[in-house]
Amino acid sequence: MGVKETIRQIASVLPEVAQPVRKLSLRKRLLWTTLVVVIYLIMGEIPLYGVVKGGWTALGFMQIIFASRSGTLLELGIGPIVTAGLIMQLLAGAEIIKFDFTDPEDRATFTAATKLLTIVVTIVEAGAFIYSGIIRFRSALSIYAIVVVFIQLVAATLILMLLDELVQKGWGIGSGISLFIAVGVSQIIFWDIFSPLTVQGEPYGVIPYLIHTIASGGAIENVVLRSRYPSLLGLIATIIVAIIILYAEGIRIELPVSYARYRGLRGRYPVKLLYVSNIPVILTSTLISDIYLMAQVIWSRFNPSNDNFFLNLIGTFEVQDTGIVPTGGLAYYLTPPHDLISAASNPLRTIIFVLFMIIFSILFAVVWVEVSGLSAEKVSQQLIDAGMQVPGFRRKTASISILLGRYIPVVTVLGGFFVGLIAGAAQIVGVFGSGMGILLTIDILMNYYQMLIREQIEELYPALTRILKV
Repeated sequence: MGVKETIRQIASVLPEVAQPVRKLSLRKRLLWTTLVVVIYLIMGEIPLYGVVKGGWTALGFMQIIFASRSGTLLELGIGPIVTAGLIMQLLAGAEIIKFDFTDPEDRATFTAATKLLTIVVTIVEAGAFIYSGIIRFRSALSIYAIVVVFIQLVAATLILMLLDELVQKGWGIGSGISLFIAVGVSQIIFWDIFSPLTVQGEPYGVIPYLIHTIASGGAIENVVLRSRYPSLLGLIATIIVAIIILYAEGIRIELPVSYARYRGLRGRYPVKLLYVSNIPVILTSTLISDIYLMAQVIWSRFNPSNDNFFLNLIGTFEVQDTGIVPTGGLAYYLTPPHDLISAASNPLRTIIFVLFMIIFSILFAVVWVEVSGLSAEKVSQQLIDAGMQVPGFRRKTASISILLGRYIPVVTVLGGFFVGLIAGAAQIVGVFGSGMGILLTIDILMNYYQMLIREQIEELYPALTRILKV
């Protein structure tokens, strides 16, 4: 029995969301999408039974990317879903497991394999979170407590997986994963700016805190920089970073293309500066998260006293009121300082973190282009298969590949460098929602804007549907 056949048999017993019988109207899909968002937000407010909720963690910036919330049903967030999806994309792109995506049966098998791998990753991550001590129990550790928390983690992540599947299968719009990231980051940004709730007797949000400071005659300098809390500097940095990302999203080279069968019909093939979008940052963040998790597991089980020299190189930790905090080793240098003051007091940690983000974002960008069908050779073949050609070039893969080869390798490296730099540096200056979160959210919102415009046009002018899908 082949691998694909085994996957199909296992997938037949997995829970699945059925596709709608016919395409739903835009209004109905918006309603379903809203319902999915509401369920996600509710899950983020339900605490895990038997677990301490909230608190600062060194991987707080990762929680933003994976749409997770510490101590709630969203403890794992979309991390297992994203990890499984990326692994399957890499396996398929490298042809370790071959899939013909023009074949509906193979596409269904790929989806089933991704779902199956998501369940496996969820089980592994849930166990690792409990085993490493990232999950903080309210009472003494027992088999009962471990089993209850483990079941909650797995069940909650499977619900997110099904919600994502519901959106993608035509009940909603776009992708559930993208929705969760954008909503989570937007919620954090809104909370950091406007939250009236008090922390240590002072408003948490930067705007209420500014008003409170002025009304009480306090020093404005206190608003400019607040350790571990939203500051005026963070608000300004957030606005600047958002403008830079929006500008970068518009930088592109547009190559003229035409349809071989319809000579008068022309178009443009855009090669964007952010050619591989945010994939390099997601892969780099996943790598950091996995290294940190491994380091904490090793520390908690084999080096809790930080007295083993070799294990200390992997990571040393300290138990504080807020949780387990890295104090040295690889785990320490791969997590960013929590604010500008900490970054200035430990420049080596700051530099290593930013350089790691940049270098690995570039490496992952280059790898992703090769394995995901975005290289010059594969894009050339895709254009030929779609019946298109570049004016002035022979309608051959080699000819078009030479033209694309002038731009794609360059924008791949530059794009990887840009997203790595923004994600690393923005985290240091206290950007609301983190630099990675802002990157992802702006890209997601722009894609949603384009999708909604397209959906409206298709509903108003059905005759254009075929042209738009050419």
